[in-house]
Amino acid sequence: MLKNPATKYVPFVPFQKDFAERTWPSKRITQPPIWMSTDLRDGNQSLIEPMSVERKLRFFEKLVEIGFKEIEVGFPSASQTDFDFVRKLVDEDRVPDDVTIEVLTQSRDDLIARSIESAVGARRAIVHLYNACAPAFRKIVFNMSRDEVKEIAIRGTRLIKELTAKHPETEWVFQYSPEVFSTTEPEFALEVSNAVAEEWQPTPERKMILNLPATIEATTPNLYADQIEWMHRNLARRDSIVLSVHPHNDRGTAVAAAEFAIMAGADRVEGCLFGNGERTGNVDLVTLARLTVDANDGVVGATEIGRVDGQIGHLPHRVGLLLGKTLFDGILVRARKSGEDEIAHIGMTRMHGQLVAEFHRAAHDVDVGKVEPRMNALGVEVQSKGDEVDVTGALAIAEQAAFYAVGARHDGKL
Repeated sequence: MLKNPATKYVPFVPFQKDFAERTWPSKRITQPPIWMSTDLRDGNQSLIEPMSVERKLRFFEKLVEIGFKEIEVGFPSASQTDFDFVRKLVDEDRVPDDVTIEVLTQSRDDLIARSIESAVGARRAIVHLYNACAPAFRKIVFNMSRDEVKEIAIRGTRLIKELTAKHPETEWVFQYSPEVFSTTEPEFALEVSNAVAEEWQPTPERKMILNLPATIEATTPNLYADQIEWMHRNLARRDSIVLSVHPHNDRGTAVAAAEFAIMAGADRVEGCLFGNGERTGNVDLVTLARLTVDANDGVVGATEIGRVDGQIGHLPHRVGLLLGKTLFDGILVRARKSGEDEIAHIGMTRMHGQLVAEFHRAAHDVDVGKVEPRMNALGVEVQSKGDEVDVTGALAIAEQAAFYAVGARHDGKL
């Protein structure tokens, strides 16, 4: 074993120089991005036991109820279950008119054809094409040159254009991801993205989605933001592109990366409820959405989300922890908004810290099945009180919710 493992690795450097013209640090987030849930695809890939068609349908219906307008529903070319699920949504007319489903495919002819087949007949569908562009993939996995890798993306785009033209009954939206964008040379990522856009020919009225994933979160969030802003400022058809990001959480900073990316010009964020997802997880949309969701509305929303994520996604420990914390955070924000005095603020903040610590100590004791009814009732109670929630009432409700969530040891607190 190496005495100093740090000598084996060198830090990843996305840019050879510092782009001093960056403007994102001075920006503020004033409106929410387009939200895209990938719980049914990326999130499903993280589960020991992938969801069945029935479980996926329950999850899809909850995502629709929550308010998502774009939902990645599967990887139909990789799984018969995913293909059958997408067909069920389309054939049984289960997708609301204001919701767009999305299917993911690698840039291979047979997989593209299968993916489009799964979505034919939908009112509106996004076909999400990707291929890896980073140096390690070009050299080690594909043994291909830059031009060869770019041609894979162009050829896949051309085939999607041809196949979707045969089914005008569906409004097709094209999305492209230069996979492993976060470790791809910016100039090459731009070259491939512009070539794909040139092939698809988007317009301001018929935009395509360009998704720039941190497939591997190899840098601090500010460097990812630099990459996003550089692409935002240099894309050839920026007015015809919805710029999307897909932050993974290898370094534990996906939420910050998403925030900075929005400041840097991103229009859209892909992620999962509570941050689950393949490998190290995706950006936590529940946490990220606190930027733009009213705290009172978010209380009930979070308990509902957690109930479904815990039951269908089989994530009881993390969800139980977050249910209580999210509920308390919402109450804390509301009490602060109500203009209570500084002493009350300090008291609530101290209680908040104590509860968070308790969540962490007892996370593995959480039983979502027991927590669910009480948490939901408390969320409704808080919402019904509206602006009348005072510090005393908020503390009482938060304490009940929090200590109930960490198990039977605190039954006396109820």
